[in-house]
Amino acid sequence: MTLTIGYIGFGKSTTRYHMPYTLIRDNIRIKTIYNHRRKPELEAEYAQHQIEFTDNLDVLLQDGDIQLVSICTPASTHYDLAKKALENGKNVLVEKPFCTTSEEAEELFALAKSKGLIAMAYQNRRFDSDFLAVKEVLASGKLGELVELESHMDYYRPEAPDAPGKYYDGAFYGLGVHMMDQIIDLFGRPEEVSYDIRSVRNPNNPDDTFEVQFFYPTLKVIVKTSHLVNIPYPKFTLHGTKGSFVKYGIDQQETYLKAGVMPGETDFGVDPESSYGTLVYVDANGETREEIVPTPLGDYGRLYDQLHDAILNGTSKLVSDEETLTNMTILEQGFTAKNPRVITL
Repeated sequence: MTLTIGYIGFGKSTTRYHMPYTLIRDNIRIKTIYNHRRKPELEAEYAQHQIEFTDNLDVLLQDGDIQLVSICTPASTHYDLAKKALENGKNVLVEKPFCTTSEEAEELFALAKSKGLIAMAYQNRRFDSDFLAVKEVLASGKLGELVELESHMDYYRPEAPDAPGKYYDGAFYGLGVHMMDQIIDLFGRPEEVSYDIRSVRNPNNPDDTFEVQFFYPTLKVIVKTSHLVNIPYPKFTLHGTKGSFVKYGIDQQETYLKAGVMPGETDFGVDPESSYGTLVYVDANGETREEIVPTPLGDYGRLYDQLHDAILNGTSKLVSDEETLTNMTILEQGFTAKNPRVITL
């Protein structure tokens, strides 16, 4: 069966991180794209796909063929647009962050449930290649009991001209939302969280640096981002009672997309062998082993595959309401008092 979708928003999020994956899937049809300001030159690039473009939101919301509305607009608009879509009987997929507060998220989930619809956050980085490598290593059991995991998403971008914004316009809501979702996917809701969220390059701007630590009964997780890192940390570092795993290099899908190489093309998103992870562990015979772990192929389109099945076949959706609400709670609690500090969840 074919899932018919419409997009709200026609910027980089839609054209780079969504459409390259949905356009190549035979079981997904993009019928309509709404943008408040038409972009004829960009629209012309998609003429072969017979997509309807409109600056009238009702054209999309009142179309009985459209089953899913994917919302790719600024965070401040997510709640209102998702609510309108749900009220018009549409399932919704909402770009990160899902909303600006957990209260908004709770209301949307309750509305979706009351109408028998799905509302879900677009957590495409569950299909990052580096994260898939971590999941494979954990599933192997070779690390023993995991005691520490550190996740980084760093850049070297020293220039930061004035760009004032709200708390949800900074790095914590923009990048941390993905990194923390990966941790919540692996380990669930932590018992305690510590925060250090700052604007280092330009105090007039929202945060650009954060270190958040999750505390579980026997596990500590560090999630960290900085825009002033010129010698890269490992993307992931894991330590367990039997060994360690280190993976350098971020998922390559975004790199290929920026270069104009699309999903389905030869070697799209393939991780170079030089970035394969290293696993060192003690085996059952007490011998120390070292393995190079090939990186699985990432594919953000798999999120749409799972959502297709959830909407049309009644399977469980990829990102649960509880996981999104945990993420939203951790995000907004980061700005309720002075940093650094520790809170109990």
